Amino acid sequence: MTIEVRDAGQRPLNGISLWLTRQSPFVFSTYCIIAAFTTYFCMYAFRKPFNAAEYSGLELWGIGYKIVLVTAQLAGYTLSKFIGIKVISEMPAARRAIAILALIGIAQVALVLFAIVPPPYNWPLLFVNGLPLGMVFGLVLSFLEGRQVTEALTAGLCASFILSSDVVKSVGRTLIVDFGVSDFSMPWLTGMIFVLPLLLGVYMLSQIPPPGEGDVEERSRRLPMNRAERWAFYRRHAFGLNGLVLIYILLTVMRSIRDDFGVEIWQDLKYEGEPAIYAWCGLAIVIGVLLINGSAILVRDNRSAFLGSFGLIAGGFVLVLFSLWGFSAQIVSPFLFMVAVGLGTYVPYVAFHTTVFERMLALFRDRGNIGYLMYLADAMGYLGAVGVYIAKYKLSRSSGYLELFTASSYWLSIAALLITTTLFVFYWRTSRQTVTSPAPANSVAESA
Repeated sequence: MTIEVRDAGQRPLNGISLWLTRQSPFVFSTYCIIAAFTTYFCMYAFRKPFNAAEYSGLELWGIGYKIVLVTAQLAGYTLSKFIGIKVISEMPAARRAIAILALIGIAQVALVLFAIVPPPYNWPLLFVNGLPLGMVFGLVLSFLEGRQVTEALTAGLCASFILSSDVVKSVGRTLIVDFGVSDFSMPWLTGMIFVLPLLLGVYMLSQIPPPGEGDVEERSRRLPMNRAERWAFYRRHAFGLNGLVLIYILLTVMRSIRDDFGVEIWQDLKYEGEPAIYAWCGLAIVIGVLLINGSAILVRDNRSAFLGSFGLIAGGFVLVLFSLWGFSAQIVSPFLFMVAVGLGTYVPYVAFHTTVFERMLALFRDRGNIGYLMYLADAMGYLGAVGVYIAKYKLSRSSGYLELFTASSYWLSIAALLITTTLFVFYWRTSRQTVTSPAPANSVAESA
């Protein structure tokens, strides 16, 4: 019989939660993936649809209105990540589900007001829209971390934001092109389409039981962290964390450019008027990411999995560079180019969510949780993305989005490869000491 480890004050297991503790790893994992995927997929319907509109002919302060909107939402989303460093790392398990619904509800109200308030006075509402949504991922991830099957669960979660971004943009374009919905009403209408599946996904998440004794023994117990504990963790791992966060910043910039200006990039590639192209591209990428990143579950040894994740990261950047070369040499078609660059970006990006931080905590067995590490990286990553959008306008108003996409992917991939190699050597040496040292007190016994 499985003995569950619960935080103080957490409700006893019953109903679906108790049933899940008695299921096979396959059934348990399938349930968790469906719950997490559904919830976060639906969240994107409240965040990304506005990117499917062009807002042609509108400017503010001499800047294209879409750039203003993207930057405003990204600024709110970035601030949310900084807030999340504290909120997510300290959030009790019992409050996660209601917090998800409250945050998404605030975002939807902002989208409704975005449709009512005329431009150019409605751009602050996208800042408000992004402000709560940045904390949803950490809440969903908190249900999945610290388990023997976490990589598979998190790969399923990450598949949602790869696929959903393109799908909700396809839905948004369909509303505009086929139903004549305005650019400003389309975002909130898209969100309404996904309300019911969102409620189902959050309910399913709320029924997931906490990690069991075997999970805690293999992956370490995940506990809330106060401010002093967060700073102590950072000081112990400063060099490695700084390098990992820097790689994540570069990945976030690459991903954000591809996501936020995907419509314009596809138009530069001569794929105009084909809304389904976004969904097909996203589906191809998500299949590759699931197979590659989810396979980390097969590696039981934490050190091997942690060091192996650097191979995934490096391999992704190499794929991006080869794709850029093939596209410039006209060897690779535009569709295959977008799929390959997307795969090369998302495999390392998702590796941070599935393996890097998860196995880092399991290997070094410090008191902590993945929410703190992910939000530390996310906060800096999105801050970097905001800087890129500002620089893009200031430095090169005349350059196209395809040019920005290819140039940034090239230089950022080279820089990230160098950092990845350095960190691999660093952790190869330092992790040897961890393997040969006695197991720390952060174990099942501690929670008794």
